[in-house]
Amino acid sequence: MTSTAKIAPDLIRARFSAAMSAMYRNEVPAYGTLLTLVAQVNAEVLADDTELAQSLSQIDQLDRISEERHGAIRLGTAEELATMRRLFSVMGMFPVGYYDLSEAGVPVHSTAFRPVGEAALRRNPFRVFTSLLRLDLISDQALRDEAAGILAARQIYTPACLDLIAKAEAEGGLDEADAAHFVEEAIETFRWHSDALVSADLYHRLHDAHRLIADVVSFKGPHINHLTPRVLDIDAVQDRMPAHGIAPKAVIEGPPRRKCPILLRQTSFKALQESVTFPGDASVAGSHTARFGEIEARGIALTPKGRALYDQLLDRVRARITPAANGSNAAEYVAVLEEVFADFPDDWAQIRAEGLGYFEWTPTSLGQADSDDPEALLAAGVLRCDPIVYEDFLPVSAAGIFQSNLGDGAVQDFAASPNQLKFEADLGAAVLDEFAHYAGIEQTSLTASLRALGRANA
Repeated sequence: MTSTAKIAPDLIRARFSAAMSAMYRNEVPAYGTLLTLVAQVNAEVLADDTELAQSLSQIDQLDRISEERHGAIRLGTAEELATMRRLFSVMGMFPVGYYDLSEAGVPVHSTAFRPVGEAALRRNPFRVFTSLLRLDLISDQALRDEAAGILAARQIYTPACLDLIAKAEAEGGLDEADAAHFVEEAIETFRWHSDALVSADLYHRLHDAHRLIADVVSFKGPHINHLTPRVLDIDAVQDRMPAHGIAPKAVIEGPPRRKCPILLRQTSFKALQESVTFPGDASVAGSHTARFGEIEARGIALTPKGRALYDQLLDRVRARITPAANGSNAAEYVAVLEEVFADFPDDWAQIRAEGLGYFEWTPTSLGQADSDDPEALLAAGVLRCDPIVYEDFLPVSAAGIFQSNLGDGAVQDFAASPNQLKFEADLGAAVLDEFAHYAGIEQTSLTASLRALGRANA
């Protein structure tokens, strides 16, 4: 008896990403408007910049632009996090990086579940920034205990979803029928529920402790709070959003606009004010602010040296000015940002020469190698190198998006308290080190390119 063929995790991830996008588009209509605007801008950029379009096509990065999404969720317990790791594993997504958002005034720590292989990323680069609430950062012990009790009693996964995760683990994957069923059941975890789990009084006490705590604790599950398409000109989308009835946040998070983009730039539209029903008293009118729209532009992944320079420059900016959530100092902030970041090289050759970013090497068809020196082969046109796309996140930017949606009152002074060991224990696995991962991609590409050119000792 032959076993039923298993569906590739990449295909399950693509189906899940599409289902998530359709669900969110139905729940948040402005997200659909944003997708249309992003598609227009991307088409214009590629039409105007044929060199960029050709380059993306040559390195097999063009098709992924329109498919690219990242989402974000917030979980309440270690058990929820460990099961989420197992759920995403069915789709070929693994935890990459550790982020301590307490340093930016948000009581969570996080990882990003995403595909890690280059082929998988090109097939579908869906990623989910996943945060775990840190009740230990809340000073009110009684409120902590009350919140912990509520979280311990809820179940955010359907029974069928849990069964299918276990089946995939036991059988090494899912067949066509089970994969379709898995997507249907898994999507339920991320759906918005307007019926709160808590009373109006408790909701407001949680909200007063921190708005994110109310968001995590008060509802049946970790509703996806945004889905983010990738755009090739984020400034153009930022400028056009108001004409499409969308109010953008005041400033774009991350580095300033550059000829050679680095890391990640993000902007969003304001979070929705959504009706909430509290148990036991339908007459109490409630509302909650959580879900919004976001777009992103991705640049090169930076080395530890490059990231240290980025962080140093951002610290210099923030020492002089912090962007106000209401946008009152937006122009001044952007001016300071551009002034300070002039100290980060804006030339690919210089970035490579100073060891600030990671690059992928590929052989061309322009001749044979007469040297083992990559730079000499690059100059001769025998090798090409392209920036490796940064696939991960920036904690200060993530917190900035959150705070811009919830107002300056969302900013609180938590002592920075990274605890990666505890996070990994709750996760049930170690997170992948992003720097080692990018360095491995770069070295593997260089070694393979030199061997392809006949440099057998490479």
